Amino acid sequence: MSRDQRSNKLYGAKSIYNPEIAKRMCEQLSDGIPLRQICRQEGFPAWQTVYEWMAKDPELHRAIAHAREIGQDAIAEEIYRLVETPPAMIVDEKGRGRVDAGHVAWVRVQADIKLKLLAKWNPKRYGDKVEVSGDPDKPVAVDLYHTVFGKLLENMKMQRQQEQEE
Repeated sequence: MSRDQRSNKLYGAKSIYNPEIAKRMCEQLSDGIPLRQICRQEGFPAWQTVYEWMAKDPELHRAIAHAREIGQDAIAEEIYRLVETPPAMIVDEKGRGRVDAGHVAWVRVQADIKLKLLAKWNPKRYGDKVEVSGDPDKPVAVDLYHTVFGKLLENMKMQRQQEQEE
């Protein structure tokens, strides 16, 4: 048995499109649950099958994309809850409390990973804004001769010279 066959047997088999399953899938995607995690649940198809469904049905493709966008907001809210929750405290034998540094580090790593995923999945919305601008006295210059357009201009110039020589 191949790895793919084992995967389908364990996590979901190829199946005929089912609108009710697609609806449940979109609901979970809207909660920020990744597609592959959803597809590991009993009663759901393999993730590859979902992509086949999406390729055949543009409406399902749009619904899943929209659900994922809503799910990204859910993940952002989860990050907010993580960092807003007071840190765990450790009480020593004398009854003095202190912040659990390990828990703080764990929360930070969780938040960082989720923020990086959001930035990759939806850079316009969650990525860092990158702006290229120049100083008013020294504006950004584009050297056309080191671009594809520049090469085309150079080739046209050479063709004209050849035509004039002939």
